[in-house]
Amino acid sequence: MAQWVMDAAVKRSDATFELIDLVDYPLPHLDEPLPPAMGKYQNAHTQDWAATIGRFDGFVFVTPEYNHSTSGVLKNAIDYLFAEWNNKALGIVSYGTVGGARAAEHLRLIAGELKMADVRTNVALSLFADFQNFSELAPGEHQAQTLETLLDEVVAWSTALAPLRQA
Repeated sequence: MAQWVMDAAVKRSDATFELIDLVDYPLPHLDEPLPPAMGKYQNAHTQDWAATIGRFDGFVFVTPEYNHSTSGVLKNAIDYLFAEWNNKALGIVSYGTVGGARAAEHLRLIAGELKMADVRTNVALSLFADFQNFSELAPGEHQAQTLETLLDEVVAWSTALAPLRQA
């Protein structure tokens, strides 16, 4: 799924994209002694995660829907940080039986608290229509077009928010 997004993103010349796989950042359940909003990260894994997220101007989150929400691993990774998410754009590619719509909506609520600007377009992939045998991604052409629109919006909003990040 994330590779499908990357394959589309790397064809663009208006931004540089990088795949961040949470498997490469094995964060334990949030274990910082102080709230992330204080920005006083004490654990090396949090400092590394903060440095990674801090480098980017915007994000496209790829999320499944579990129990009407996003995955626990993604929520935990988001919760580790605060300022590193601020004033950055967020696009969402979700998947599930109803296209991961509820996971996407939960991420939008979280993004608002983190001062992120979520773009309107959401790629919502249905396990029934956009996958073969519920496991092999096979999105329709309309989904590729929707992804292009989402990427356009993330780049535009990331650029528009740059003065806020520099302040």
